[in-house]
Amino acid sequence: MATSLYLNQPANGFYGLITSIDGDMATRRKLMSLGLRQGQKVNVLHQRRNGVVVMSNGSRIALGVKVAGQIQLKAIDNEDC
Repeated sequence: MATSLYLNQPANGFYGLITSIDGDMATRRKLMSLGLRQGQKVNVLHQRRNGVVVMSNGSRIALGVKVAGQIQLKAIDNEDC
């Protein structure tokens, strides 16, 4: 049973699958242009008080805590990435 959480919550080294993105259309479009969309696998590299850095599709992406709080994930094994 997978628990769902937001991208601003997991610790460094977490592997997850984006299940949904909240927020307005402009935020969703910006995230899509960065390669973050529903079904995309991400790895949390750095979790900080004011933001998070993730690896997705070979790219590092830095997000503020507010935007990261709009991306919902489910945990996956790192072998699935």
